[in-house]
Amino acid sequence: MSVDGEPGGELLARVLLTRVIEPGDEAGGRWVRELGVAEVVRRLGEGGAPLPGASGKRWAGMVARAQAARPRRDLEAARDAGVRFVSPGDAEWPGQLDDLGDARPLGLWVRGRPSLRMWALRSVAVVGARACTEYGAHMAATLAAGLAEQGWVVVSGGAYGVDGAAHRGALGAGGATVAVLACGVDRPYPRGHTRLISRIAEQGLVIGELPPGDHPTPSRFILRNRVIAALTRGTVVVEAAHRSGSLVTARAAQRLGRHTMGVPGPATSGLSAGVHELLRGEAVLVTDVADVVELVGDIGELAPDRRGPVLPRDLLEPATRQVLAALPGRGAAWPDEIARSAQTAQDDAIARLYELRALGYVERHGDGWKLTRQAVMSVRDGHGPG
Repeated sequence: MSVDGEPGGELLARVLLTRVIEPGDEAGGRWVRELGVAEVVRRLGEGGAPLPGASGKRWAGMVARAQAARPRRDLEAARDAGVRFVSPGDAEWPGQLDDLGDARPLGLWVRGRPSLRMWALRSVAVVGARACTEYGAHMAATLAAGLAEQGWVVVSGGAYGVDGAAHRGALGAGGATVAVLACGVDRPYPRGHTRLISRIAEQGLVIGELPPGDHPTPSRFILRNRVIAALTRGTVVVEAAHRSGSLVTARAAQRLGRHTMGVPGPATSGLSAGVHELLRGEAVLVTDVADVVELVGDIGELAPDRRGPVLPRDLLEPATRQVLAALPGRGAAWPDEIARSAQTAQDDAIARLYELRALGYVERHGDGWKLTRQAVMSVRDGHGPG
């Protein structure tokens, strides 16, 4: 079973180990780092004493899987499906995955034409609940479309709910998206997303750690999330209950020093409870693409100031606004009463009342002053005259 010294021996060894070592297995990663892939494969082939950190039972299982592995067959099956294997150190390998340390993938199976390394340089993860609400699906699709329109790659897990909405949003905007699967990339999962994942492979990238034909398990879904977190500049969580895989992605992003963001939902929604918990911690509240880009983008990519509409009365001098505020909602008031309420001199109040009359805010009734009908109605509607 030794592949040392063979043409492509390093590649074959890594492909073989994807059949043996589970994603995120830090003990296996440590063996690879300390001994090298060829030596680990040789030890497995000999079936001798377990390597450090492996029990006898676990080691026996790994030896059996190594003996059954056929790396050349896997590479041929991958090529037939339009899939390539990218290893650490390759030109296409995204260096940010090295931040995972011994939990770094042994390699990635990649389906699609673009360069994974180049796409990952400007990417954002959008993840969330599978059983999302219409609000969650809308927010995920809107954020993803906006990010794609601004040249960002949207990364998600290909699942139902928020993941699918994010992928569709990016695709619908003619943008770039990457699906990170917890199974072989030649067998889309979930089955109901076969067409979506095929479309992603045509327009973007589908990637995963597991070899062709391999199936997903609950633990593989959880461990897949660390790749999503490490690959991207930041993770946006759109709807997540207290027990949600998307929170695993967010916490992995926090551990890796990536930006973690959450889209708030109704206080009464259990599907937003996990997001709100994140927001009470180190996550940043975001409501649109500008908020996200301000965090993950380059210097100068700032979100616009959040202000309501500028109303005509906002353009008045503060002292004049104070006089306007001193007039009653109904009926007239005398200049001395208005001056006292506005905390100014009577002559100053009268001068400002004439200014307000010219602007259509007030009118004179004998010796008194009152708001015009237009001013009363506009104040109720939140606007001002003019």
